[in-house]
Amino acid sequence: MQTKNIMIVGVGGQGSLLASKLLGRLLLTKGYDIKVSEVHGMSQRGGSVVTYVRYGEKVYSPVIDKGEADYIVSFELLEAARWTEYLKEGGHLVVNTQQINPMPVITGAAVYPDELVAKMKEKNIVVDAIDALSLAEQAGSAKAVNIVLMGHLSRSFGFELEEWMKAIEASVPPKFLELNKKAFLLGREA
Repeated sequence: MQTKNIMIVGVGGQGSLLASKLLGRLLLTKGYDIKVSEVHGMSQRGGSVVTYVRYGEKVYSPVIDKGEADYIVSFELLEAARWTEYLKEGGHLVVNTQQINPMPVITGAAVYPDELVAKMKEKNIVVDAIDALSLAEQAGSAKAVNIVLMGHLSRSFGFELEEWMKAIEASVPPKFLELNKKAFLLGREA
């Protein structure tokens, strides 16, 4: 099997590490060799957080170069735009339409770009934009955006729903289990 490359991008505090942990657990149970690498920018100050997930028969490096990602899952719109050059031609972008203003926008030094989804759709990639924040709130917590997006990504894989649910059970504390399962299903159905 050819190695597959997935990037999970967002800003600090959005749960990208839990999303990569969930995905990694599932891929391990399927018998894949997997490498995960996390890159923290100024994550505690709302800066970029990027996680690389690579899996296949044998994976030697956790790093994904420009033009190599099969999938990018983005928790925020501007982060998606920043990282699209890492997608391969025909790659798949799953993006939350939520906008979180970076510090230059907050201070008035810059303006949040308009029409980002339309601009990304002009590239030779598949763009799947959903309002994951609304779905997470519907599930019971705005913090469940990460699991909504993983649910939406799950449609691109041939894995059974039960396998995803077992990975969720192994990845989240019991008191948040039902909320996360609901968020995952809302994302999967979106």
